[in-house]
Amino acid sequence: MPNNEIQLNQHIKATPAAVWAVLTDLDSAATTLTGVLSLERVSGEGYAVGTRWRETRKMMGKEATEEMWVAEVEPERRTVVKANSRGADYTTCFTLTPSGDGTDLSMIFGAESDTSSVLAKLLMKVFSGIATKATEKMMAQDLRDIAAAAEAR
Repeated sequence: MPNNEIQLNQHIKATPAAVWAVLTDLDSAATTLTGVLSLERVSGEGYAVGTRWRETRKMMGKEATEEMWVAEVEPERRTVVKANSRGADYTTCFTLTPSGDGTDLSMIFGAESDTSSVLAKLLMKVFSGIATKATEKMMAQDLRDIAAAAEAR
């Protein structure tokens, strides 16, 4: 994972299979995740390494569309999604762990600048606090949405 990362956890009262089914259902993401305005599949069917899509979200008052792809898959255990935008590589790792009456879902999001300019580093420091809070809020909502959908199955 990149060195600038945020980790959140959510206990879900559903089996890892039910959580996995929601997490990997790209075609329903825009209805399952309240933060996703639209999702357009670019390549691949289902959910497998190499599957690509464009996801549009509203963040900090602006719509942003990012192309994302599945980088790793361990069914019902772990998946890694990647994106590259505006000079940074983004990695999101989801880990599912059976726990008591359900599943603990861990979401780790990281960003790593692929530029070493002084200006880029300065901008990352200036905006990182604001962006971090907005990203944490979005991640927490995604986890709540995933939990609600999995628990309703």
